Amino acid sequence: MSNSFSIIFLIILIFVLILSGIPVYLSMALTGIVSLLVLSATSGTPFAILVLPQSIFNGMGSISLLAIPFYVLAGEIMNRGGITKKLIKFALLLIGRMPASLAQANIVSSMFFGGITGSAQADTSCIGGILIPAMIDEGYTPEEAVGVTASSSTCGPIIPPSITMVLFATSVGCSIGAMFMGGIIPGILIGLGLMATVAIRDRKYHFPRQTEPLPKDEFRRTLIDGIVPLGLPIIIVGGIMSGICTATEAGVVAVIYSLIASIFVTRTIRVRDIWPMLLSTATMSGSILMIIACAKIFSYGLSALQLSTIVTNLILSITTNKYVFLLLVNIVLLIMGMFMDGGAACLILGPIFTPVAVSMGISTIHFGVVMVLNLIIGCGTPPMGVCMFIASKIANIPAERGAKGIMPYVCAEIIVLLLVTYIPFFSTFLPTVLGYNVL
Repeated sequence: MSNSFSIIFLIILIFVLILSGIPVYLSMALTGIVSLLVLSATSGTPFAILVLPQSIFNGMGSISLLAIPFYVLAGEIMNRGGITKKLIKFALLLIGRMPASLAQANIVSSMFFGGITGSAQADTSCIGGILIPAMIDEGYTPEEAVGVTASSSTCGPIIPPSITMVLFATSVGCSIGAMFMGGIIPGILIGLGLMATVAIRDRKYHFPRQTEPLPKDEFRRTLIDGIVPLGLPIIIVGGIMSGICTATEAGVVAVIYSLIASIFVTRTIRVRDIWPMLLSTATMSGSILMIIACAKIFSYGLSALQLSTIVTNLILSITTNKYVFLLLVNIVLLIMGMFMDGGAACLILGPIFTPVAVSMGISTIHFGVVMVLNLIIGCGTPPMGVCMFIASKIANIPAERGAKGIMPYVCAEIIVLLLVTYIPFFSTFLPTVLGYNVL
């Protein structure tokens, strides 16, 4: 069996296992073991399977991966502290009485919330749980409420901190800090694109508009309540941009800030609440690290079978134009994002496509941001967009109606995606200014 045939078989196998409902980490582990067995059979190295424990250890042994539990814990502390309602009120304060104010506040809230949790699903659940019923009560159609909420939740994994970006960076060996900085401008562009879409649709559908001003006392309280949680992303981004700390160290500072703010300033959690939050963080972080460890087995086998060389030669035989390559990658990733979790897809596809991109002169950071953006858009698109299903369930409508509501906003996101894809400035400007290597 040739290497090319072996690789095609293994790639088909992992996607069949995942789509059949087997957990992602188990699918990767099984495919990885099969790849090592194939390697033993084709290369005459009968002990290839012995690298299994070493691959698992190396997969979870990177100190950069400590960023994941720290960011998850910081987001858990803030979320348990009731930040969702505070951020929504603060967003409404900023939006004021502009047309479609509640829909616009939904998008702004998601941008803020994403800078704290870095999770699209958490964004949809928390923001949607409050704003979808509120939008429907105010006169928006359920489809519109679902479309705005599910699409705006994509801002979360783009604006730092982003767990998906941590996974991409560790899988291809680039800087987490550079990836974070590269995602700031594209994340803001996504938010602005969605806000522009709401404004355009408001001219046709005349969405409800809030007209009552906030009382002075409530204005002051809302301002203070909003500033406290927003200090978290400011600390993370500011610490990394200033060079004071790395992305992982910024996660430690974020946890300390979250604890101090939630216990002593807002007084929304107690010391006894810390243990349940630690358990929740351990559960979530453990599942992510299991995927990473099993992905290492999978990637080791494919690397030994010379996957990168085969894929590079295959793509270069189709096109040597980097713009055509990026278009093909966008199509593939948008489709994959509809069926797979973004983090898992990054771990599988990142090491495959990134060497090809680099060989064509495309920046690793630029390509990473494009890849993450593609996969996160898929979280809200049918047929299997997780965020779309969560939002539809909250709105109590079939997923088919939710899919209809999200399509105008997905179109806006794809326009931003094409801008980010073909104008590298948006993703490389900040990392370059801050002295990161973007190649």
